[in-house]
Amino acid sequence: MQLTKRFFTMNALTVLLSIGLTALAAVIFIAAYTKVFGGEAYVDGWKRVYEVRTGLSELKREAMNLEFDQLMNKSYQHELFERVKALGGSAILLKNREVLQSTRNFSDIDIERSLMLTGGTPNQDTLELDGKVYLFARASYQLRSGDEGILLMLAPVQLNTDFYMLLGIFTVCFFLIVFLLLNFWVSYRFSRGIIRPVSRLRDAAVKISEGDLSGGIAEEGEGEVRELSRTLELMRIKLKESVYLQQKYDDNRKFLVSSISHDLKTPVTSIKGYIEGIMDGVAGTPEKMAAYLETARSKAILVNTMIDDLLLYSKLDLNQLPYHFEKTDLASYFEDCVADYRYEYEKAGIRLELVNQLEGTVCALVDRERLKRVIQNILDNATKYSDKDDGRVTIFLRETRTSAIIEIKDNGRGIPQEELPHIFDRFYRVDSSRKSADGSGLGLAIAKQLVEGHEGKLWARSAVGEGTSMIISLKKL
Repeated sequence: MQLTKRFFTMNALTVLLSIGLTALAAVIFIAAYTKVFGGEAYVDGWKRVYEVRTGLSELKREAMNLEFDQLMNKSYQHELFERVKALGGSAILLKNREVLQSTRNFSDIDIERSLMLTGGTPNQDTLELDGKVYLFARASYQLRSGDEGILLMLAPVQLNTDFYMLLGIFTVCFFLIVFLLLNFWVSYRFSRGIIRPVSRLRDAAVKISEGDLSGGIAEEGEGEVRELSRTLELMRIKLKESVYLQQKYDDNRKFLVSSISHDLKTPVTSIKGYIEGIMDGVAGTPEKMAAYLETARSKAILVNTMIDDLLLYSKLDLNQLPYHFEKTDLASYFEDCVADYRYEYEKAGIRLELVNQLEGTVCALVDRERLKRVIQNILDNATKYSDKDDGRVTIFLRETRTSAIIEIKDNGRGIPQEELPHIFDRFYRVDSSRKSADGSGLGLAIAKQLVEGHEGKLWARSAVGEGTSMIISLKKL
């Protein structure tokens, strides 16, 4: 509900509830008053008023159905006056303000005043004469002669004016107290549901304008205030993500600059040296020139690989690399991988095997190209650090209740335990010299991010002299 409608509704309910509670309190007050001060006189007074009013109304209705001349009939006139006396009242029959008949003596002033007061508001049936309250009924006749005939019936009643005054004071005071209390409650609710949250939103907006995006904004308040809190919190989150992304861009830019200046300098220097050697005539024979050119070519390939890895790692770090997942039979997929790399491994003198320990067909959602890059980086690492004559790399396929496990195990030199936690860091090499092996130093870092992009995990187990196992865990379908 909108705040304006809510505010109007709450105020309307406040007034209605105040009226309702006041009416209930008035009823209770009347009941208590009559019980304490005696209800018989109070009830008898109202009963007397009701009887007199009913009787006078009935007599007036009968008289209005008669002609004025019929009222002058002595027998009917006597009967009418007796019925008025039975009500404790008096009757006056007038013609052009002259008294024709009367059950008691009224002064001319009282008669004039009675005629004046009874000729006013139609719904009024009481008047006051000589300090007494009278119920009256008046029947007016327009005679054919143009004269005016009037039948006026008066009956005194005793009204408890002190009680009504006390009831009125009680009702007004009770209404004001209840109305003020309910308004205070409405103000408190609006203060808690609107003013306080708006105040906290103002403080949060000031912090955001000052660059402090660490504090969360709770969804509180009523209606539009809650929506405003939610919108401001979403804005804070997006601003924080934007700042984080900008920092990431800056870090990656610095990272690329430092990497290009440091890691690419060595192979570029080598290429420059070999080309200068050719130009200076150092490579005097065709064989030596071919060797120089081959070395320069391999260094250029290395530079190209390093640039590709740097760009790929940068995209992975900024979550800008798209994935195209598809349901894949893992056994069939890794059979193809082994077939693709077997010739290259045989050429390097390393045996590559696949051991399928799956109980049946196991599938997972994978990006075939990205996962192939992971396998390639791991197998390339195994090749570089294999220094045994009987080099062997085995790919084991296993499964748990929820996951598919791919273990790529080699029998190379192994990794010391103190080095193991750092092998997935960028540019980290187990060798003390970064030049001990070709490559960008980003292979395992890229592999780890690609596996995590599959919502999987990649970790390593190794022992010096016994080889290394790279283990991948993927969710099964």
